[in-house]
Amino acid sequence: MTKIIWQQGELIEVTIANLSDTGDGVGRADDRVVFVPDAVPGDRAIVRLVHVKPKYAHGKLQEILSRSPHRIRPSCIVADKCGGCQWQHIDYNNQLAAKQNQVIQALERIGGFLQPPVDPVLVAPFALNYRNKSTYPLGTSATGQVQAGYYQKGSHQLINLNQCPVQDSRLNPLLAEVKQDIQQRGWQIYDEQRHQGKIRHLGLRIGRHTGEILLTLVVKDWNLSGIETQAQEWLKRYPQLVGVSLNRNSDRTNAIFGSETRCIAGVPYLRENFAGLEFQVRPDTFFQVYTETAEALLQVIQSELNLQGHELLVDAYCGIGTLTLPLAKKVRIATGLEVQPAAVDQAILNAHRNGIDNVTFQVGAVEKLLPKMGTVPDVVILDPPRKGCDRAVIDTLRQLKPYRIVYVSCKVATLARDLKLLCQDEQYTITRVQPADFFPQTAHVEAAAFLVLSDLNKGSNSFNKTEI
Repeated sequence: MTKIIWQQGELIEVTIANLSDTGDGVGRADDRVVFVPDAVPGDRAIVRLVHVKPKYAHGKLQEILSRSPHRIRPSCIVADKCGGCQWQHIDYNNQLAAKQNQVIQALERIGGFLQPPVDPVLVAPFALNYRNKSTYPLGTSATGQVQAGYYQKGSHQLINLNQCPVQDSRLNPLLAEVKQDIQQRGWQIYDEQRHQGKIRHLGLRIGRHTGEILLTLVVKDWNLSGIETQAQEWLKRYPQLVGVSLNRNSDRTNAIFGSETRCIAGVPYLRENFAGLEFQVRPDTFFQVYTETAEALLQVIQSELNLQGHELLVDAYCGIGTLTLPLAKKVRIATGLEVQPAAVDQAILNAHRNGIDNVTFQVGAVEKLLPKMGTVPDVVILDPPRKGCDRAVIDTLRQLKPYRIVYVSCKVATLARDLKLLCQDEQYTITRVQPADFFPQTAHVEAAAFLVLSDLNKGSNSFNKTEI
């Protein structure tokens, strides 16, 4: 049988079966896979092929012949243009099913695990109005008006927003009005092509439980005429605003924040209550964007570990101690490892604020610190960035052989890769994987994998069981 040759620009009929980890609808036609943005499982559609490969193609939705029962009206009027969300047109239960399937597929295909024990996704309490942090690139319209928003899907065209349905609604007035203040001040918006101008991004952050807000302008240099006066005006206008800062990023880069932040008015942090503790969170601090889901996942971790108070715990990639400090209250000794000195300073401060004295923090790369600990922890928490763990971390853990490992991941592909290495030769067994929805309306999914040392591997390692 002769295989049909697809041509770029050709129209084909596709029925969408599921969703990819990038958020596209996935269908099959002529025994080949077609990826279609903005499509929903259950849609039958006419698709224009825009990028053709021998075994798959990417297409553009041209016409929906029959609508999926999971297709809904988006909450945002620019959802079809803005690249901030991919799934506002998909009902929430179908989003959750897709995310669970994403975790299962990664563990099976990349990790090689047969029927991995993946639980249903931990449901977010709110599918909208949840983000505690938003950072908007700034631009200028054709008529010279200051704009802030997200880039259009697949482009570098800014979609101007005055409100965003996924950020905490208490931030919306600032998003709409601060642009006008920048306009009136005459502050020049940064042009990345020419590397000229002043203001690059507008950052907003809120304590979900305290309501305290930080406003940050990312600037090319510190020279922003009138910023001190404007900062005081913002503090007076917004009672919940506790601090205004500048962050300098003078590099030609797509990174948002630079390495230095200065508080212009108020205080350089907001206070947030998390898991019964009070944290100081700065403008450029890493803190989970969905506070309530992070607390719910922490509860799952605490329940699954069932800590008895005698354990030695190591929290690798600990940040400001978001997981370290609540867990430290339930163990004998806790140690946090973190490469960012500023984060460790905040972690120490947060420990003091909460009267937690059985925890220490060390600055350095995890792959360098972990082998030097001279002890075998009972529990290791891993919460690495999207790239996953350095191979040296995996090798050290396989030599150390802690009894329990909890791997919290924001990218399931690298999670699956690292779990495959940890479980090699059946050294560790995955007892449970708990996905969690930290990013409703998007394809992103967080997951916590629970590993236990296999019985045959206990009791033999080259490290001494001494105190941390």
